[in-house]
Amino acid sequence: MAAPRSFLWTRRIFLTLLTGFVLLPVYVMVSSSLKPLEDVSGKFQWIPSGLTLTPYRDIWKTVPLADYFVNSLVVAGSATVCSVAIAIFAAYAVSRYSFCGKRTFTVTVLSTQMFPGILFLLPLFLIYVNIGNATGIALFGSRGGLILTYMTFSLPFSIWMLIGYFDSVPRDLDEAAKVDGCGALGALFRVIVPAAVPGIVAVAVYAFMTAWGEVLFASVMTNDTTRTLAVGLQGYATQNDVYWNQVMAASLVVSVPVVAGFLLLQRYLVTGLTAGAVK
Repeated sequence: MAAPRSFLWTRRIFLTLLTGFVLLPVYVMVSSSLKPLEDVSGKFQWIPSGLTLTPYRDIWKTVPLADYFVNSLVVAGSATVCSVAIAIFAAYAVSRYSFCGKRTFTVTVLSTQMFPGILFLLPLFLIYVNIGNATGIALFGSRGGLILTYMTFSLPFSIWMLIGYFDSVPRDLDEAAKVDGCGALGALFRVIVPAAVPGIVAVAVYAFMTAWGEVLFASVMTNDTTRTLAVGLQGYATQNDVYWNQVMAASLVVSVPVVAGFLLLQRYLVTGLTAGAVK
């Protein structure tokens, strides 16, 4: 039965308005990043009178954006790899084995998502400072301390997601792998992990995006040498002026890795987010 013409036109109008609403901020960012500073600071013009690529050149000179970029890649990448690796073992153990405290563990992992991150800011700060004073291991103000911090956020969600996904993998595959001579680890890495690639990719994307755009803990737990992009963008605002064209240009540049990764892994991401929920 064909849909009424009024419904089709309503849907087209609604989707057109929604698309315009979504693309409008992107257009403002792109156009502002291509304007001289005096044009951005004045009255906003929908059609720029002149275009320049100078802001994209100056963003690397006004602040050490390249250093911030490297810090963000190291911190976000390391936190993602560690979170996914630990979550795979933890989720596999919960999904395939029965042990004392299993239900308590899963409920505890899920309950950590109910608390806002700001509640952990002061405790983590005190823990890192005390560890540094007692052992000499500099966690506060270092990349390692920020990696551990981001793992505390991404690990619970990663474990919970992979538990649901591993549960959807038939246990017969484990038994078949063990019949062929694989142990528990062999069955995990040769059978379960390849079958759970979409779920693992979804967890990795979530962990990376969480670490890449986090501001609160990065502004407290870092110093001038370990500052990440999310905090480093504040350097374009000085006491005398705000380089709005460079802020827009830098925002577009730093969003490229996340957008590109999302587009490349979109197929795995959608599959991984839905498979565990269906189970």
